[in-house]
Amino acid sequence: MRVALVSEGTYPYAMGGVSIWCEQLIRGIPDYRWEVVALTVDGTEKAVFAAPDNLDRVHSIPLWGGRGTGRPTAGGTRPGAAFRESYEVFLRALVTPLEATGSDQAAASRSLFLLALRGLYEYAATGGDLSAALLSNDAVGMTLDAWRELRVEETGPAPTVADAIEAAWLIEHMLRPLSAPVVEADIVHCSMNGLSTLPAMTAKWRHGTPLVMSEHGIYLRERYIAYLHEDASHAVRVLALSFFRSLAGAAYLITDVLAPHSAYNRRWQLHNGADPERMWTMYNGVEPAEFPRAVAEPEAPTIAFMGRIDPLKDLHTLIRAFALVREQIPAARLRIFGGTPAVNRIYHESCERLIGELGLGGAAVLEGRIGNAVDAYHAGSIVALTSISEGFPYTVVEAMACGRPTVCTNVGGVAEAVGDTGIVVAPRDHAAVAEACVRLLRDDELRHRLGAAAHARVIEHFTLSQSLQMYRNVYEGLAAPLPGAEPPRVLRPAVPVDLRGGAR
Repeated sequence: MRVALVSEGTYPYAMGGVSIWCEQLIRGIPDYRWEVVALTVDGTEKAVFAAPDNLDRVHSIPLWGGRGTGRPTAGGTRPGAAFRESYEVFLRALVTPLEATGSDQAAASRSLFLLALRGLYEYAATGGDLSAALLSNDAVGMTLDAWRELRVEETGPAPTVADAIEAAWLIEHMLRPLSAPVVEADIVHCSMNGLSTLPAMTAKWRHGTPLVMSEHGIYLRERYIAYLHEDASHAVRVLALSFFRSLAGAAYLITDVLAPHSAYNRRWQLHNGADPERMWTMYNGVEPAEFPRAVAEPEAPTIAFMGRIDPLKDLHTLIRAFALVREQIPAARLRIFGGTPAVNRIYHESCERLIGELGLGGAAVLEGRIGNAVDAYHAGSIVALTSISEGFPYTVVEAMACGRPTVCTNVGGVAEAVGDTGIVVAPRDHAAVAEACVRLLRDDELRHRLGAAAHARVIEHFTLSQSLQMYRNVYEGLAAPLPGAEPPRVLRPAVPVDLRGGAR
């Protein structure tokens, strides 16, 4: 079996939950041959993972390097009818005002967008310069025409020529995988939705290759969150977010097996057009031997965080919560473990600044990357995760395997992982996080009982061997006709707790 694993901005060039999952799959199924298709920034990235023996090749598809520096202006020769016909359908999906997700019109729009993507791929595959066509005067003019025709009741400002060029520049970069060499494998497995699905689509169109897609977080939701802070005009935001929404829906249509990592993700996917008959819920797993139970606690009451420094982790909420914890437990400490990607340097600085503003210097510390995650979990009396978006996070399951109770926000599959072995509160509620932490830090019996229950829950539901066997079953099922679908394996999630007024 040859499997091509596709990811964007992760394995093997960056640390994080998705990268760990990729590494687990490749090393955990050693009798398969693997290739990795990595969507990168400019192709100069250096691997941070040692290549497993059964990883034959890494294909890098740079999205932002090449074709000169700076942003090109529209121009060049006219791309011709083959491009124009597909691009017109493509633009209609982006510009048409949003319909209710479950409507017939929304379903038709997803299908047409998928056909338009195939048309653009075939234009590139038959010798057309797709990048030049997307940046041409024709493409810019078509964008302005489509907006005028389809958004006649638009209350926001219409796009300027500069806006149309900006949108064309973004789209050209994001569609570069349609022009990349097509991967050859028995299965293509996308680690996420979005741009990672484009190489899988081209393999399916060229070779008929079955497509599997996992989603750790909800790609579309995270794009919407990211664009809250983008410095872009109204029209460019509409076009960019419509592109991500249309692409996510098209990917659900073409995927043979969709493997959400939680029931929460499954609900999002169904809402955006996924077929329930092709879905299997697959939880992430860990190797218990690699995350031994802690045999002691730190001398000072300590809250530990383990993960990358990233706005999605909402460390500001955790730091503000810790300030309230210190008011009640003056000896408490907050230890934040994890590296900072280069793009998040400003966020890292904002966390350090907030620690200083709240007078937490010395008590709350960003300790950087740690060699062994187990040391981070053992360093805490409890482990906290205050994210605003997650899939089914490894850090929670790893901490539970180590026998640490957790305080987490109710996002993604977190509540499904925690069950009744920790405390789950609403996201962005630093007061609720603080109350949960104080409760666990002060109640030794509760903390120890929940830690033991967390370890037992991992052994029962979230071992690596269980996870790998499910993926092997999917791959081998696609190599032959899939048998009748089994019901998704869904766990009962925890009820988010409001310590000031009962369950939410």
